[in-house]
Amino acid sequence: MSASKKTILIEKALEAYYAGGFQAVGMDRLAKETGISKTSMYKHFRTKEDLILEVLNLRDENFRNWFVRRIDDLANTPTERLTAIFDVIGEWFHEDGFLSCIFIRASSEYPDSDHPIHMSSAKHKRLLLTYVIGLAEQAGIPDPGQLARQLMLLKEGAIVIAHLHGPDGVATNAKQAAEVLIKNALNRR
Repeated sequence: MSASKKTILIEKALEAYYAGGFQAVGMDRLAKETGISKTSMYKHFRTKEDLILEVLNLRDENFRNWFVRRIDDLANTPTERLTAIFDVIGEWFHEDGFLSCIFIRASSEYPDSDHPIHMSSAKHKRLLLTYVIGLAEQAGIPDPGQLARQLMLLKEGAIVIAHLHGPDGVATNAKQAAEVLIKNALNRR
C-alpha cells in the first residue's frame, strides 16, 4: 500500500470510528468502506489497535492545530484567548456531524488506563491542558494550573452536554462560567 493509500485508510478509518465507535467498526467494515483489502491494511497495521492509534494521532494533530489557530484568529491577548476557547468549541459543536469528542469516546471504549488507546486519549487532553496553562501564564494568572484545570473541566463538560442534549447555548453558558473564573483568578494577583 502506498503512503497515500495508507493516509486515505487512516482518514477513512477516522470517519468510520468517529461515526460508529471503535469496538463496533471492524476491519471488514473498514475494508468495505475504504475499498482497501484487509490484507493491505494488515501490511501497514499489525492490529486494529495500531490503526486506531494512528487515527487518534491524526485527529490529535488536526484538532489541536485547528483549535489553536481558531483561538488565535478570534482573540489578541492571552486573557481573550482563554475565553475564546469556548467560542471555538461552540463552532465545533455546530459543525455538521458533531458526535462528541473521539478521545472521550476512545477512553470510554478502552477504559484501562494502561491501554495504549486510553493513554493516547489522555495524552491529547494533557496537551490541550498544557496549552491552556501557557495561556493562563501569559495572562499573568497567579495559579495558571488551577485555572487551566477549571477551564478544561468546563470545556469537557460542555462537550458531553452538547453531545447529549444538543449544542444550542452550551458553549455560551460555558464561556460565561469561564469569564467568572478568569476574572476571579485575575483578581487574586
